[in-house]
Amino acid sequence: MPPSIAEARAPQAASNPESAQVRTQLQLRELILSGELAGGARIAELAIVERLGVSRTPIRAALMRLEQEGLLEALPNGGYAVRTFTERDIAESIELRGTMEGLLVRLAAERGAPARVLAEGRLCLEEIDEFLRASALTEAAFSHYVALNERFHGLLREMAGSDVITHQLDRVMSLPFASPSAFVVEQAQSPQARDMLVVAQDQHWQVLEAIEQREGARAESVMREHSRIAQRNLHRAVRNHAGARVPGVQLIRRRS
Repeated sequence: MPPSIAEARAPQAASNPESAQVRTQLQLRELILSGELAGGARIAELAIVERLGVSRTPIRAALMRLEQEGLLEALPNGGYAVRTFTERDIAESIELRGTMEGLLVRLAAERGAPARVLAEGRLCLEEIDEFLRASALTEAAFSHYVALNERFHGLLREMAGSDVITHQLDRVMSLPFASPSAFVVEQAQSPQARDMLVVAQDQHWQVLEAIEQREGARAESVMREHSRIAQRNLHRAVRNHAGARVPGVQLIRRRS
């Protein structure tokens, strides 16, 4: 008798526990950021087992990883709960990211960035310029901007060539809402959306040119100022209750 589908899949899942853990981690993160697991809620392990249809082993590994990412907190008596954050928590994460990126671009300018990566940076910014020539931005264009924005920030890290600082920045970027594009989507619904992107793009060009001209202090200053756009988007997202547009914003507690 041929094996059932479940029996056929079992050896494959057992032979690749890492992929099961990653898949479970992504599913749990989505449940948290979508609000299906509310802020402050205790994670019931058995309920997650039934909901996701996986064993406890990948779930426990995923819970540990999400605690390291900062989305969960370990409870004194065992288990985990969904974390909530103050605006100050998120603002400090963004500030820390801006400080680390500022250090990277200063090093890139002082040490001299590879010509190939500088050229890739220019091509990336020229593509963003093409989007910004439109009088209005479609949702598809905005999504493409997010991808290009993340690409450019990645190239800035590559320009510095510092594995040590890049590793530390990766840890900062894993903090909830700390990435360069975490609140960019909030701009899509703003009447000033295009204007704000134009300002951000001008800062991109200034940073790249400062690196090319070996002006480390200038590059660092502009990069740190660049992170303040994310700070403004944070405050706007919280004020506007933009949960549908900014995943996880419901985890942020407003200032009293």
